[in-house]
Amino acid sequence: MAYPCIYSTHQLIILSMKKGYDNKRERFEKLAVYRTNEVLKRLKVLGNCSNRSAYDYTEEDVNKIFTEIDKKIKETKLKFHFPKDKKFKL
Repeated sequence: MAYPCIYSTHQLIILSMKKGYDNKRERFEKLAVYRTNEVLKRLKVLGNCSNRSAYDYTEEDVNKIFTEIDKKIKETKLKFHFPKDKKFKL
């Protein structure tokens, strides 16, 4: 059962070190889960802006928002890719 995290990223790092989670994999899992859940929460909040009775927006506004989000997702995903072992060539 997962419990909601009430710690900041910095606090999670400190707690993980204090509790003996010196394993890089464990630290990655803790922070990745926390940060992913934070992103998902913020996207849900953004979705609240879709309420036409409370907000006025255009299709162009929506396209700008999601173009920027898509761009950042692609940039972030690229940071996680492992390059194939390519041999040096001139």
